[in-house]
Formats: sequence, structure tokens, C-alpha cells
Amino acid sequence: MEVALKDILLTKGKEWLGIDIDPSWIQFQPTRKGVRGDVTLMVFSFAKALQLPPAEVAERIGKHVKSEVSFVADYEVIQGFLNFVFSETLWSDQLISINQNDSFGIAEPNSKQLVMVEYASPNTNKPLHLGHLRNIFLGYAVAQLKKAYGHQVIKTQVINDRGIHICKSMLAWHRFAPLQSNGERETPANSGLKGDKLVGKYYVEFEKHLQLEVKEVLARWNAGDFSNTSAAALEKFQELNLALVGKDEKAQAAISDKIKELAKNETEILRAAKDMLVRWEGRDPETYLLWSTMNGWVYEGFDVTYQRMGVDFDKLYYESDTFLLGKDQVMDGLARGVFYQKPDGSVWIDLTPDGLDEKLVLRADGTAVYMTQDIGTAIERFHDYPALSGIVYTVGNEQDYHFKVLFLILQKLGYAWAADCFHLSYGMVDLPSGKMKSREGTVVDADDLMEEVVNAATVMTQERGQIAELSETERSVLFESIGMGGLKYYLLKVDPKKRMLFNPEESIDLTGNTGPFIQYTHARINSLLRKAGSIQFDESALVIEFGEIELIKLLAAFPQTIAESADNYSPAVLANYLYELTKAYNSFYQQSPILTETNEGLRAARLLISKNVAKVLKTGLTILGINAPERM
Repeated sequence: MEVALKDILLTKGKEWLGIDIDPSWIQFQPTRKGVRGDVTLMVFSFAKALQLPPAEVAERIGKHVKSEVSFVADYEVIQGFLNFVFSETLWSDQLISINQNDSFGIAEPNSKQLVMVEYASPNTNKPLHLGHLRNIFLGYAVAQLKKAYGHQVIKTQVINDRGIHICKSMLAWHRFAPLQSNGERETPANSGLKGDKLVGKYYVEFEKHLQLEVKEVLARWNAGDFSNTSAAALEKFQELNLALVGKDEKAQAAISDKIKELAKNETEILRAAKDMLVRWEGRDPETYLLWSTMNGWVYEGFDVTYQRMGVDFDKLYYESDTFLLGKDQVMDGLARGVFYQKPDGSVWIDLTPDGLDEKLVLRADGTAVYMTQDIGTAIERFHDYPALSGIVYTVGNEQDYHFKVLFLILQKLGYAWAADCFHLSYGMVDLPSGKMKSREGTVVDADDLMEEVVNAATVMTQERGQIAELSETERSVLFESIGMGGLKYYLLKVDPKKRMLFNPEESIDLTGNTGPFIQYTHARINSLLRKAGSIQFDESALVIEFGEIELIKLLAAFPQTIAESADNYSPAVLANYLYELTKAYNSFYQQSPILTETNEGLRAARLLISKNVAKVLKTGLTILGINAPERM
């Protein structure tokens, strides 16, 4: 309607007002609640150009529009605001149009450019945790939103399957995994542990042994024993030790942390892990076999977790492949003067002229850093998909600086498409103290958390006692849908940029801004429609009153909500729209009889509205990766 009103103002404005109309003057907004009207035109720019009081200008425009626009039934002037009241016929037509479109809100498939969305991107040295859940649900929902908005979408992840962290798990398993009676070491098959959890166990084991060795190194240093200590480390230790003198407690703590970090690099176990990384990059057969075996365990574990999450990927990239391309790019850039080499052989880029700093892109021993492999991965993706309009990287906000550097380096290497890459930065997730800690006591395991919320949803649903008609299989599916729906919605309803507190108990509540509240409303409407049977209505006889109009307005806003949510990379926009629609419908349901309504035109309109609210809720939840149960 705003488009039609804008067109007539541009076409007839000069005739009505005697001046040419600047399109920028025409600004609409929804009429505020409690005020009569459906859309509001701000007329201050018109008044300024005409040098007349805003109310007088609004009255002139309103009178002309009412006489010439069929769907404007009336208008009302409040100071510099012109509120248009649309006809009931327009809202009836809008409802019928929405009802006739089974894909209402969804744009024409593949009508927009190809975009790639990266999410998950786990390390293969530990299982997925709560932070991964927000990452994965956010990235998947953004991919679905882009697709719903008409984009071609490639869903991808880059698997961090190489690096010192991977070697830590490998070394710890090789050194500390107990031998079975048959001479085998611990594996997923003979231990019953998911592969990612088994590998994660040895990552923790490495850290335990590392910390023990750090204590030993510090004890030797403090006793004056510097055997097996590099000359550089000895010099740095003496420098830091002198710096402790005369410092306050806070400064001393910071210096002590630096000394601990220095000692860490002088431990035998960390040196061994670094040596393993060098052997891996040199394709040492024994090291490579251990790497491929343990990564295989992790992939199998991840697949189980992804299946329960209800997410998938169209294309997988592995850093073990792309880091080589990254190294090639670094050497090429070095030859062209994009990078420079220090005396120790390490390769850097100086970004200080761009307001950033100097960045390492290749270590002195020739091994790659994260930046190296990210350069290679980005280039490989645009090589695989030349039509890409951009890449969306779903990565936590602690990596904001990393992506500024990455995109700038790519541009300096001559890749203009880097300007179209976007870092979907999101805040961390916290939990109430003591909630569902993993066995390690440091992170919240994704599998454990999903199991916990599904179990809680099971208890909550069984206590309500409204599922007697469902089979055991149907109940199991329902419990999973409610638990996972609550978890996903709770993580998606908050603006991605904000840090958030996740409360598992609140996530499955059937009231308030939760997934189960929206799911329950969808199920309630389906129950209503089953009781109503087929909906018979005469399009010309539908009766639309104020309550119905408010809901039709909300329904009509669905396509624009998808567009806004997709453009802003924010599933929270869609999630909160679904909540507002659900709230409005429940209020309408309580106040307006539907099945018992005796006016056939009004009854038909209310049933049509109910049917299409359910349709929009289901479509919206599906985009967010949430099931919409027919019964609850």
C-alpha cells in the first residue's frame, strides 16, 4: 500500500500542491498504537517546502488521497502526521491473497545472487559445546533466511583439522591412552565413547600434563636451574624477573602470567607437540596415519551431533587442504612485496598504514597460522563458485579483528571480491552458575545440553497430560521437537551482536517469548481447524472488524520481516515477529468466538485468519530450523 501511495503522490503531487515532489519527502511509518489509522505519512518536509503549517498541508494531501485512492477510506491529521485509514475491502482482499499463496512470504527461488554462509567450523580436538550451538543455529538460520529471501545459498563449514591443538590431542593419546588386554589403545569402538568426546578427553589430558611440566620448569628456574632452557627464554625470564621489582599486585600478576607462558614454551610436552606439527606438515607417514585415524573418530561424532541439531552443509572445506594454497599465496605475495620476511624467516604483513598492526602469516619454521589457511580457504571458495556474491562468516566477536585483517589482506593480494565478505559477529553465551557443566568442569557440552532440554521438555509435556492420543513414537518426536525448538529459539531470539544468558529451564516454558509457546499456538490452531472441518466462504461476504484487521496487518508484514531479517543477518528479527504474531493471535482467540460465531462472514474470516497465522508460524519456525508440531 505504501508503494501505491508513494506512486500517486509522485504522479499527482504537483497538481495537488503546486510544487514538484522530492521522493525523499515521502516517508511512511506504521500508525502508532492507540491512534486511528493504518499507515502514517510524515508531512514536515512538504510543509517546509510550501512554507505552510504541517497540519494544513496534511489536510490538503489527505483530502486528495481519499478522493482518488480507492483503498483509502478516511484520514486523520495529528499535527505533522497524516494517518490513512484503509478500507475493510482492502483487508479482505489482503487476507484472501495471503490465503491463496501457500508459499506466502517466500521469495521466488534463486531470484537473487549466490551467497555462501559458513558456520560450525569446529576444531577436531574436542566435542562441540554451547558456544557452537549459538554459532550453528545462527548460521543455519541466516542461510535459511537468505534462501527464503530468494538467494541461492551454499551452506558450508571449514573444519579446523590441523594445527598445534590437533597435535596436542594426538600426542596425548599416543602417550597416555591405556592399552587394552588385546594390545589396542582406547578407541571409540572399544570404549563406547563418541569419537569427538574421546579425542577431547586427550586434549584435556594434554593440558593436565602441560601444567604439571610448567610447574616443574618454574620450580627449576626459581632454584637457578636453567638446564634445557633456550638462551632466548633465559634472557626473557631474567628481564621479566627484574620487572617484578617495585610493581603493584596487579602488575606483578600480569608479569607472572608472562613468565608462565614463557615456561609453557620450554616444556618437553609442548615442544613435542610442535615437532609433531612439523612432521605432519612434512607428511610423515606415521604422524599422518594417526592424524587421519583420530580425525575420523571426531567426524563420526560430529555427524551424530549435527543430525540431532537438524542442520546440514552443502560443501565441506578442510584446513589441511586449504592451508597449502594459503602458503602459496603468501609466497607469491612475498615476491610481489605485499608481505615481508624477518631475519628469523617468518613472513609478515605491515598493516599500520591502514590503522591496524603487523600480522604474522607464516611462522619461522614454515608452518601456517590461522590467517594463512583462511586466506587459502577464501580463495578456494571463490574458485569453486565463481558466481559467489559474497561469503558470510559466522564467528564469535572475539575474532572481529581477525576478519578485518583477513579481508584487508585479500584485497591487498588483488581479490576485489573480499569487499563483499561479511563477518557475522555474535556475542558469547553464558549460563546461570552451576548449570549443566560438562565432566571437564569448564565448558557446557552440546550433546549434554541438548539431552538435558529434551528430557526437561519430556517431563513438562507429560505433566500436562494432553498427549494420550499420541503413539510412543509420536511422543518421542514431540518431546524432541519441543526441547530442541526451545533451545534453538532461545539462542536465536537475541540480537546476534549481544552477549546472552541462556537459561535451560526458561527455554522450554510454554508461556512468554519461547519456542514452545509459538509451537503450542500452532498446534492449538491446527486443533481448531480440525474441529472446524473445511472452511466454506464467499469472498465478497467476508466480514472484517478491528480485531481481524490487526491480525491481517501482522500477517501482511511477514514478507518484509523476512527481507529485514535476511538483510540484517538477524534471525532475531523473525523470531520476535513470530512471538508478536503469536501473542496477538492468542489475545484474539481469547476475545473473539470462532467456531461458535453465528455470523457466517465473520466466522469464515476468523477461520481464514487462524489458518494463515498457523501457516506463517510454521513457515517462520521452519526457516529458524524449528519443527511446528500439529499436536501438543
